[in-house]
Amino acid sequence: MATVAWIGTGVMGGPMACHVQKAGYAVRAYNRSAQKAQALAERGIQPCGSIAEAVRGADFIFTIVGYPKDVEEVYLSPEGIFAFARPGAVAVDMTTSSPALAQRLYEEGKKRGVAVLDAPVSGGDAGAKNAALTIMAGGDQDAYEKALPLLSCMGKAVTLMGGPGAGQHTKACNQICVAGATAAYTEALAYAQRVGLDVEKMLSAISGGAAGSWQIDHMAPRALHGDHAPGFYIKHFIKDMRIIQEVAQEKGLDLPMLSAVLREYEEMAEQGQENLGTQALIRRY
Repeated sequence: MATVAWIGTGVMGGPMACHVQKAGYAVRAYNRSAQKAQALAERGIQPCGSIAEAVRGADFIFTIVGYPKDVEEVYLSPEGIFAFARPGAVAVDMTTSSPALAQRLYEEGKKRGVAVLDAPVSGGDAGAKNAALTIMAGGDQDAYEKALPLLSCMGKAVTLMGGPGAGQHTKACNQICVAGATAAYTEALAYAQRVGLDVEKMLSAISGGAAGSWQIDHMAPRALHGDHAPGFYIKHFIKDMRIIQEVAQEKGLDLPMLSAVLREYEEMAEQGQENLGTQALIRRY
């Protein structure tokens, strides 16, 4: 069975790595906060003290870290993935990151004989825990086909969207929709409370109609019950929306809805709420 290096074992990465291990792959994991990787030892995953230890000899390398700067560091630094990955390995970055960086990593990998896919995910912590993520990939067909059995351990919908960067562009579309849906259900909750409706009954009534969405089914109940723990951090959503804005501006496209939602979350971050989940937007009301 193939060996897998896993870099990044946080809220999303930890459960995802466990699904791969459960499918029978030998998984070695590294996390910048060592205790998070150590916590996976009881699940049969080998914790490593460095990227080099995790990556050497691995057939597949998966990364899911916080920000584009973290992606750059884990791939391109002197102690990073490209310094130790064997030729013929397939590297899959599942971080929501910059399409331009995804293209850069693809080209750098090619020089070293390492196939690189960008494969960001959607579905939050629940999707990661339940192996029910939506995975959007960009890169070469042959690398995608090699990685597909592993990706299928983590997701219920896996799609190759095109060449390098296409996965990140698709995730951008996803996040634009999430921004609108999050703001929409938040305002619906605020309105229902203000006019005196039974809010849970309201959610049940509208969820099967034209307003229904994953956000209403999964995140609106958390917001309603005061559960603001991060399935997806506000700080990471801000990062995603800023990347989208940069690309849109380069393409001469204005995204007023996204900009309005971004401003709300930026103000929350300024107030020290960046480590809450996105459903905490209800606090603005």
